[in-house]
Amino acid sequence: MNRKGICVAGYMVVDNVYTINALPKSGELVTIKDNIRRTTGGALCNVTGNLAIIDKSLPLIALGRVGNDEEGEYILETLRVFPNVDLSMIKKHGKTAFTAVMEEELSRERSFFSYRGANTGFCEDDIDWSRITSTFMHIGYILLLDSLDEEDPEYGTKMARLLCHAKERGIKTSIDVVSEKGNRFKRLVPPALKYTDYCIINEVEAEQITGITLRKKNNSLVKKNIPKALKIIKDYGVSEWAVIHSPEGGYGLDNQGNYCESPAIPLLPNAIKGKVGAGDAFCAGTIYIASQQGSLEQGLELGNAAAAASLLMPGAVEGMKSYKELKKLRAFYE
Repeated sequence: MNRKGICVAGYMVVDNVYTINALPKSGELVTIKDNIRRTTGGALCNVTGNLAIIDKSLPLIALGRVGNDEEGEYILETLRVFPNVDLSMIKKHGKTAFTAVMEEELSRERSFFSYRGANTGFCEDDIDWSRITSTFMHIGYILLLDSLDEEDPEYGTKMARLLCHAKERGIKTSIDVVSEKGNRFKRLVPPALKYTDYCIINEVEAEQITGITLRKKNNSLVKKNIPKALKIIKDYGVSEWAVIHSPEGGYGLDNQGNYCESPAIPLLPNAIKGKVGAGDAFCAGTIYIASQQGSLEQGLELGNAAAAASLLMPGAVEGMKSYKELKKLRAFYE
């Protein structure tokens, strides 16, 4: 099979974004500002939309579940604007996932209250492998796709089984994880890493997986520990790039054991309009370079440029730019 393009699978959600002064303590009241907005979110919507803008000629396939309801149709309508995205394999079942996103007005920090909805049932049976013509498959998020997080007697998890089956078909695999407190990381993520070519996660998730401290209590990044964390992630079986992204920049280890880092674009605080989807934007930029057989350094640079473009607009996708424009954005700040 002559493979081309990227398949993006996983979480799809409608985000209802509410701006507040600050998160309240238990029993306190907080006022929601007038600028309530509705957007699509999740790895599938964000990464697919960003990739479709970065390269309008790139063939993209979407794999996931929405509900058979108005919110599900809203998600599909937002993706139909991209002519290079194949939505024919999206399944409709149950109720569409939604999230109440509480965004603090000054810091733009966000908290999420999520209903997983149709995503809980997404599984390998939803995939017709004979129709997947992509070179790459990116899937997210581990810890939010309940059926794929289930235990598998042979592979550890159903997610690991799916990734293995993708690799057996000559498809490069990429994963992302959701930030979550608890002890599920070390149980659910390592089995998938054994069948992952590109692992792209943030520093909070990397700390949960590896046990290596990457942020101090004062919130400063422990940069010297990042190579150690990347080495542990690679040792779980990641074959190509292990990547950690943070507000400070992107850091990675390639398949030759070479360490690389790229600083984030230094945006002024008042230029940042929203942080919803910046991590997925970074993923999209990095994956795009990987799909074009570029270097890890190039991947981190475009990932940071894509994240910056996302930060410059309130939504997860509306700030994204073409590959050439992202390169110009990066050059402007150098």
